[in-house]
Amino acid sequence: MKRKLFFSTIAFWGIISIASAQEANNKLPAWKENDRSALSQDWLVNPVQQKADVYADGENIILSNGLVKRTFRIQQNVACIDYSNMSNGQQLLRAVKPEAKLTVDGREYNIGGLYGQKENAYLLPEWVSGFKGNENDFQFQSFSVTDIPPYIRWQPRGWALNIATCSGKMLSFSYKSNVDGLKELLVTVHYELYNNIPLIVKWLSVQNKGNKAITLNRVINEVLATVEEESAVVGSPAQMEKQHGLYLETNYAFNNSMRYDISDQTTHWKADSNYTSQVNYNYQTPCLLEVYPEKATGIQLAKGQVFNSVRTYELLMDSYDRERRGLAIRKMYSTIAPWTTENPIFMHLVSRNDDDVKKAIDQCAATGYEALILSFGSHCNMEDSSAVNIQRWKTLSDYAHSKHILIGGYSLFSSRRISDEDDVIDPVTKKPDAAAFFGNAPCLGSKWGLAYLDKLKYFISKTGFDIFENDGPYPGDVCASTTHPGHKNLDDSQWQQMELQKGLYHWCNEHGVYVNAPDWYFLDGTNKIALGYREVNFSLPRDQQMILNRQNIFDGTWEKTPAMGWGFVPLTRYQGGGPEAVLEPLSDHLKDYEQLMVQYYGAGVQACYRGPRLYDTEATRKMVVSVIDWYKKYRSILNSEIIHLRRADGRDWDGLLHVNPKLGTKGMLMLYNPLKVGITRTIKVPMYYTGLTSSALLREKGGIAKKYPVDRKYEITLTFNIAPGSYTWFTIE
Repeated sequence: MKRKLFFSTIAFWGIISIASAQEANNKLPAWKENDRSALSQDWLVNPVQQKADVYADGENIILSNGLVKRTFRIQQNVACIDYSNMSNGQQLLRAVKPEAKLTVDGREYNIGGLYGQKENAYLLPEWVSGFKGNENDFQFQSFSVTDIPPYIRWQPRGWALNIATCSGKMLSFSYKSNVDGLKELLVTVHYELYNNIPLIVKWLSVQNKGNKAITLNRVINEVLATVEEESAVVGSPAQMEKQHGLYLETNYAFNNSMRYDISDQTTHWKADSNYTSQVNYNYQTPCLLEVYPEKATGIQLAKGQVFNSVRTYELLMDSYDRERRGLAIRKMYSTIAPWTTENPIFMHLVSRNDDDVKKAIDQCAATGYEALILSFGSHCNMEDSSAVNIQRWKTLSDYAHSKHILIGGYSLFSSRRISDEDDVIDPVTKKPDAAAFFGNAPCLGSKWGLAYLDKLKYFISKTGFDIFENDGPYPGDVCASTTHPGHKNLDDSQWQQMELQKGLYHWCNEHGVYVNAPDWYFLDGTNKIALGYREVNFSLPRDQQMILNRQNIFDGTWEKTPAMGWGFVPLTRYQGGGPEAVLEPLSDHLKDYEQLMVQYYGAGVQACYRGPRLYDTEATRKMVVSVIDWYKKYRSILNSEIIHLRRADGRDWDGLLHVNPKLGTKGMLMLYNPLKVGITRTIKVPMYYTGLTSSALLREKGGIAKKYPVDRKYEITLTFNIAPGSYTWFTIE
């Protein structure tokens, strides 16, 4: 029997079911005119008072939280007629389109939508009453309102900046078809609106209530005719800018780029030939958005089963400023995926035997470290489910827990060869591994792949491991095999493998297992990804490594929070390099060891301290303890948002600023001097995102507070001194 992990039942809590606009006006709160006004406060600094809710306004249903407003007209069918950013008044919509699309058994059908708009450059509300539905489309049946159900029931086990469950309202429209062969399908389109953030998550479910299986060739869960970002008389969609007022992500992303925009597999900006008044001569302006996975072209839906589409995260942007856009994206993650704020202090151990593990556990306990990960090259094999192996690692896990230390292990999935029967089959040559992303790769839907998932869960459950480091997770390889039990053929191979990988991460997240994985599975439960670095650089001299590491931190925290990325500090020789590249013996390189720790912990970023030990002498232990104690004292602010000040270039100072208006310590400034001479500099430090508007108290290295006035640009003027090749820091109150 083939596994069908993409199906699930849907349960709603506190549901209000409504079948018409008239009924909505009786059951829902009325939309008030003053709700339309733009906000006078900044949601990135102060929480918004208005909560997410669903309102009635005549024939319109309005989903709003004071930051975003999305309006639907119920008129023969359902159509979105307004999509507004209430912070800056931007209207994102220029035309009515279907709410979603399905291609079933080779034929495409619209879900919802109204017809009759002649001018597609803009949309006036008074036009809509003249629009009509189409009887061949999926037709509106009813809608419901409920609190947002949890997508993943996260069980945090370590320190996290945010453990609050996200809240808001979910609006769901149900549709059915009058077309023969589709009458037994129930399609429900869901819109989740969160509190305190201009974010809507859209997805759809398809339930087969008939007696025959159907094939879903394409599921488009979002269709938006957006206002164009720019106009050009000539130019292709690839050449022209896309709408900047809307940032998009889905939980269908991969390729190990360590960035979402390059990992994205579902966002399609297209031309709209119906928009005949556009400037582009060939009607090629990219102003029609469709969201769907390109390579999920043949998913079978059997009787009684429910298919859930990808989830589209639509974050409304009010600025072109890179820092502000990054802050909004990071806020999105900490809100809807709070597990990305969990950030235990861990060591990466290269072990040869059990004694090495116990010694490392003891060193973690003696220095304030909170977790130990058995790194690649260690003697831990998580795929070995023998009783002897399970008992060995349960004993070591129990020992770690007795010392209040979390423990975890490493497993490689992709970039390895298993067998001709279990590896991915190239659709062109029909040979194994001929087109694998990493050269070689097993199919996660093969017998070996399914057994691999079961073995990992068994090992973690029986040993009590708290952390799972999954290197080379499923990177999107397609597979043309027709004999693998986890997928039918090429058409559903990517979708099914993706669902299997996400299913593992859901399981880990809901069982309190922290996950490091170098690919973009954050929205399905993983906690951390690589910051972004070139491994061979760690064979360079230590002074070069320090500059490069700070560049990596600076570059890797524009869209990721500090807790979402890991860095790397090899304590022993790694990919070449001589004595000038390594930290061992640690006691001989205390200054460099401390500097590397401070620049990572000072950014709130955990590094993989990879080696056999954390200290070799009492002096080394005291240094490690002092840095960890400092980090824990300021942990909340150091894990808060980063404002990028100056990127490291080795020529002058560099630094960054942590900000959090909710804390007593509202900011923390980290500054570095890479030069061989001491420096004195005067700089402008931005205070806007600290929430301070008139004055700020700064303490250098915890010393005496000094008051600084905040000017009209929300900046203070700061003069500081830093010794050669050193650093300093300031708290801001």
